[in-house]
Amino acid sequence: MRVVIQRVSEASVTVDNAIVGSINRGYMLLIGIDENDETQDADWLVQKILNLRVFGDEEGKLNRSVMDIQGEILCVSQFTLIADYKKGNRPSFIKAAKPDKAIPLFEYFKTEISKSGLKVESGIFGADMKVALINDGPVTILMDSHTKA
Repeated sequence: MRVVIQRVSEASVTVDNAIVGSINRGYMLLIGIDENDETQDADWLVQKILNLRVFGDEEGKLNRSVMDIQGEILCVSQFTLIADYKKGNRPSFIKAAKPDKAIPLFEYFKTEISKSGLKVESGIFGADMKVALINDGPVTILMDSHTKA
């Protein structure tokens, strides 16, 4: 799984001109699911994301996690994160998980992150979504469960 983590002051996702998810200060997560991903990938990412210290403390140092600040999280599925762009100029998405595997894993990820007690919102899997956010910092981090140590 690949997740783009963006520290935001606010974010929302709109489908068919209706806001389906919105948050204030916290994380906007773009989540790509590979055909080989399992629940263990989601578990590892959830723990890393919840404990990632990228929010400022009293001295302005990045010492606080989203848990520490009781932030909010917006999850958006994005199969294009699994793009293979090595050959030619048109990316291939063949390694992205098909919906029958990706949807349950995306739902599992959201459920596990919700167990934190934080507010968690999401887009609609497979929908044409319009995402709006104010990236705070900007702070943007890419995590990949396949490159963990």
